[in-house]
Amino acid sequence: MELNKDDNVSLAPTASVPIAQITAAPILQDASSQLGVAAIPHVVPPSFPPPMAPIPMAPPPAARPPTFRPPISQNGGEKSSDSDSDSEDEHYEISEESRQVRERREKALKDMQIKRHAAAIAVPTNDKAVRDRLRRLGQPITLFGEQEMERRARLSQLMARLSIDGQLDKLFRAHEEDAAPKEEVDDEVLEYPFFTEGPKELREARIEIAKFSIKRAAVRIQRAKRRRDDPDEDMDAETKWALNHAKGMVLDCSNFGDDRPLTGCSFSRDGKILATCSLSGVTKLWEMPQVTNKIAVLKDHKERATDVVFSPVDDCLATASADRTAKLWKTDGTLLQTFEGHLDRLARVAFHPSGKYLGTTSFDKTWRLWDVNTGAELLLQEGHSRSVYGIAFQQDGALAASSGLDSLARVWDLRTGRSILVFQGHIKPVLSVNFSPNGYHLASGGEDNQCRIWDLRMRKSLYIIPAHANLVSQVKYEPQEGYFLATASYDMKVNIWSGRDFSLVKSLAGHESKVASLDIAADSSCIATVSHDRTIKLWTSSTSEEDQEDQGGDTMDIDL
Repeated sequence: MELNKDDNVSLAPTASVPIAQITAAPILQDASSQLGVAAIPHVVPPSFPPPMAPIPMAPPPAARPPTFRPPISQNGGEKSSDSDSDSEDEHYEISEESRQVRERREKALKDMQIKRHAAAIAVPTNDKAVRDRLRRLGQPITLFGEQEMERRARLSQLMARLSIDGQLDKLFRAHEEDAAPKEEVDDEVLEYPFFTEGPKELREARIEIAKFSIKRAAVRIQRAKRRRDDPDEDMDAETKWALNHAKGMVLDCSNFGDDRPLTGCSFSRDGKILATCSLSGVTKLWEMPQVTNKIAVLKDHKERATDVVFSPVDDCLATASADRTAKLWKTDGTLLQTFEGHLDRLARVAFHPSGKYLGTTSFDKTWRLWDVNTGAELLLQEGHSRSVYGIAFQQDGALAASSGLDSLARVWDLRTGRSILVFQGHIKPVLSVNFSPNGYHLASGGEDNQCRIWDLRMRKSLYIIPAHANLVSQVKYEPQEGYFLATASYDMKVNIWSGRDFSLVKSLAGHESKVASLDIAADSSCIATVSHDRTIKLWTSSTSEEDQEDQGGDTMDIDL
C-alpha cells in the first residue's frame, strides 16, 4: 500500500506505551518530503473510543550492572563485598589465578592439619613395629636410602593424612586378620626398657668416678675458702702477676715438626716432653725446652693423626686418628692399647683427671668412654645431631663437656650419665671446649670466630669474646687458677685473654699458616703451638722475676 505525503497515520495507544509517544506523522511527512518518497495514499484513521486515563505502570527495571571480577587482596584471598543489594541471579566469574590461589590455600591448610595430627598421633619407636605398621597400611616398608627416623616420620605423616581423610579405621579393619598375629609379636618387641642397660664395668666406673670427684671437689672448695679468708692471700696481686707474665710472652724457639701439617700437641705432666702429631699419621716426642732432639717416633696409625694428649698421672699418652681408632702409648714408643669401636674418623681425645679413663669424639655422632687399663668400651654416648668434635673433663672429674658440628656444647654428669646442660649460642660448629680450674666456667670456640664463656651455675653465657678473624680451633685455660685463656685460630694467631674481664692481653703472631692446636705447660711458663705450616713454636715470657719485683708485683704461688 502506498501512502500520500499529506496523509497522517495515527496508532492507538497500547497498554504499555504512553499516548504521547504514538503520533509520528509529522516525522514521516518530513522524511518523505526530504527523501522524495512516493506519495502515500490517504488512509482514514479508524475511530477509537475516548482515551482513558493512563494506567500506572511499574518503573522500568534498573539496568543490570556489568559483570566484574572480584578484587583480590594482597594475601591472595578474595575481598568480600560490602553491599547486600546484589540479586540472587548475579554470578561472578572466578579467574584461573584466583582458583590457583584458593587451591594453594586449601593445600597449605591441609598440610598444617596433617602436621598437627602427626604430632599428636602415637607412632611406634621400634623400627620393626614401624615396618609392620607400614606393611598393614599397604605402603613400602622402606625406601631407598631411608633411615629409621625418616621411616618413622613417613609413617607419622601417612597416619595423619589417613586420619584426616577418615580412612584410617577402614584400612585397619581391612588388615585386621593379617595384623592379628603380628600384634602379638609387636607387643613382645615393644616391651623394652626406656634406657639402655650398660655393662657392669660402667656401673663400677661411675661409682669410682663419684668417689674420686667428691674428694677433688672438697679439696678445691677448701682451697678456695682458704684463699678467700686468708689475709695474706692477695688474689688481685697474683692475677696481675700472671697477666704480666703472659703479656711478656715472646717466641722462644721454632722447629719443623713433620713433612705434613701438624694437628695436635701436648705437654707431659712434668713439662719435659712435648708430643706432636701430624697428617702423616706419625706422632713424635720432643725433648724440652728446645724441641730439637726427638725422644721417640710413634708409627702405627694407618691414617692421619688428629690429636694427641698426655696422661695427667703418668707418662702415657693417647693419640686419635682418622682410621677410627685411638691408641695408648708409653713414652719409649711401646703400644699399650688400641681402642676400636667408632664407626667414623676420630676428632679429639682427652684423659679423665684420674687417668683411668679416656674420652674420644668421632664423626659418627658419638663420644665414648674407655677403660685405659683394659681397653674396654664403657660408654657409648649419643646426644649430638651431628658429628662430635671437642671433649673436655672437669678437674674434679664429675663432669664432661662435648661440642659438635650441631653448634651445641653439652655438659654430661659422668656419675649418672645424664646430659645436665645444653649451651646454645654458637651459630656454627663448636670445635673446642675447656673447663676452667674454678670448676664452674666453660670456654668454647668454633667456626663463628667467637669464644664463649659459659657459667654452669647460672646456666647461661657469661661473656662473648670476638676472638679472631677466622675460626677458633682450640681454647685452653691456664691450668693453675685460670688466670688467662689462650685461643688458637686459623687466622695464624694465638690470643691470650684475661680470665677476669676477658680483655686481650697478648697476641702471639709468628705462624705462616693455620694454627691447629696449642697447649700450656703445667706451671704456665710456656705455651706450645703447632700449625699447618709444619712448625712447632714455643712461647715463653721475657719478663723475669726481678722485673716483676721492680714493678711492685709479687710472685705467684703455684701449687704443683
